[in-house]
Amino acid sequence: MKLHLPVLDEIPSIAKIWRDSLDQSNGWHHFRKMQIEKMENEPALYLESLNDLTGGENLTLEDGSVVKRLPSVTRFMWQDGPVGVISFRWQPGTPELPAHVLGHIGYETFHFARGKGYATSALSQILHFPRDLKLPYVELTTDKENSISQRVILANSGQFIEEFEKPKSSGGGLGFRYRITL
Repeated sequence: MKLHLPVLDEIPSIAKIWRDSLDQSNGWHHFRKMQIEKMENEPALYLESLNDLTGGENLTLEDGSVVKRLPSVTRFMWQDGPVGVISFRWQPGTPELPAHVLGHIGYETFHFARGKGYATSALSQILHFPRDLKLPYVELTTDKENSISQRVILANSGQFIEEFEKPKSSGGGLGFRYRITL
């Protein structure tokens, strides 16, 4: 499995796979739907957003609040086609994140590709971005009951930091915060 920056011709099939996986997913529905709509309606702009090194555009959160988008890079997990997606976001000049951003890295393995180690490999591979930015650490969060994602983080030297209440802008509920020292 490798991390892949798609080309324009690949976007329709990625959008279809991501749309088909919505029912089997375990969170991020608001964000996913926004991304799928952008893929389907503005595929060239979507591709540009995968290497957003400046951020700044408005982003509407699940609760309707509007914030400025952080710089981010997004890659697809690729094994004979898309099997998942992973993103790294940061706030320039600091390892800290705004309160509405739960972690530096978020990922999803599509339902048909789960249990094959793709997320563990993708997390390991994407860590070169924060290392290149000289961040001392990255933080990741999971839902309290998401033991699979917790194992992915632990397999990449993640250390448990805390249990916390997720903000309503991120769907609420209990979460676990982990830190990977770089």
